[in-house]
Amino acid sequence: MRVLPKRRRIAPDAALLREAELRAEKVVSILRMFVALGLMVVFFLAVGEPPEEIADFLRKQWIFAVLSMFSYLLLGALTLWLARSGRFRRWMVWPVVTLDCLFMLVNAWVGLENVSMPGALTFLLPPTWLVPLVLAFAVLRFNPYLQAYCVALIVGGLGYLSFVTEVTITPDIASRVQHLVAVPPNIVRLAMILLAGVVLVVAAAALRGLLHRALIETEKRLLLTRYLPARLAERMQTEDLDDLRQGKRQDMAVMFIDIRGFTSWAEGRDPAEVGAFVTEYRIRVQRAARQTHGMVDKFIGDGAMLLFDGAEAPKRALRCAMQLSAEMQEWSMLRHAEGRPDVHVGIGLHWGEVFSGVVGDEDRLEYTALGDTVNTASRLEQMTKTNDMEIIVSAAVLEATNLPMSEREEWVTLDPEPLRGRSQPLALFGRPRGASAQV
Repeated sequence: MRVLPKRRRIAPDAALLREAELRAEKVVSILRMFVALGLMVVFFLAVGEPPEEIADFLRKQWIFAVLSMFSYLLLGALTLWLARSGRFRRWMVWPVVTLDCLFMLVNAWVGLENVSMPGALTFLLPPTWLVPLVLAFAVLRFNPYLQAYCVALIVGGLGYLSFVTEVTITPDIASRVQHLVAVPPNIVRLAMILLAGVVLVVAAAALRGLLHRALIETEKRLLLTRYLPARLAERMQTEDLDDLRQGKRQDMAVMFIDIRGFTSWAEGRDPAEVGAFVTEYRIRVQRAARQTHGMVDKFIGDGAMLLFDGAEAPKRALRCAMQLSAEMQEWSMLRHAEGRPDVHVGIGLHWGEVFSGVVGDEDRLEYTALGDTVNTASRLEQMTKTNDMEIIVSAAVLEATNLPMSEREEWVTLDPEPLRGRSQPLALFGRPRGASAQV
């Protein structure tokens, strides 16, 4: 089977947010270009030729405004190229946001210097009306820290410009201020508000789309948790479903556990009593599997199939078997004190290669482990009946766990058993019912 190269996994929430951030950067880049072009069009159509008495100082300001808008257009084109080519990195958003803020602040500062106005009149300048636009751009990044940085930069910059000079309004300044509140500058201000509104509409649509995708991902995870073993559903938070569908061959410890005499005990009993008994039994099995990092692959009536993979899987599986033995002994003592029958189980455990993978679609998924190892573990569980043992494990399990001789002596060596489908008998070890089950 072809081995796929390993790649770095990230949680779906982080992956979804990262994808949304990259998409937002593309959108912001396009909007930045749209804003620059829109301001240029409005500037040339609305402002027109300035009055002769203020033409000299305004001409310099207009030249700077056109150059800054053109530079802003280039910034949008550059960030769009970086985002689409995959070269945009998360840290780049900080200098880009800084440039967004500086675009507005530098334009306001140049306006004050060129018109020779005191800083107290900063908010009469059209560039300050870019504030909602810059803040809207930051909203699209889905980063509260970035938003706070943007707010701090804008408030700090405008605060500095507003209070850096004393308020002294001469007749010349009053004449220039009158032009700043005339119809053409107000048209530019309205255009900026309109553009900010467009950006906020886009931001709202992006946030709604992100929420919608998050709800879909949550629903998928609920389906995974419902249909797949809990531990496997947790793994799928960091692994692709397509990878799990491909399946793979790997070494696993496979365990089967079954209640002895359950069918005859349940016959004729109240369904509520049977249901409560099975529920308590399954809770104990699931708890033991969880504490030993195993997977309950499936419950089959009063039986269950458990899987163990990864580091020290045989050792964890054997510990789980011992813990289940102790759990059942404790449960039996509680039931015996209440005058109810004891609980006896049979456990079969084998270690070897299996084929494992996920089959089905998102509406109904099932995890499958197939192969001789699974069949052997099932047969070992059945053999506990005829050998009067509570647990039977293969020699492969004990060898893989590297049990000390003192602990291995606690296991009874059984006669090698010829199993169907095997050419050679399998070396087996058993543990009688009632033996010490210290975990």
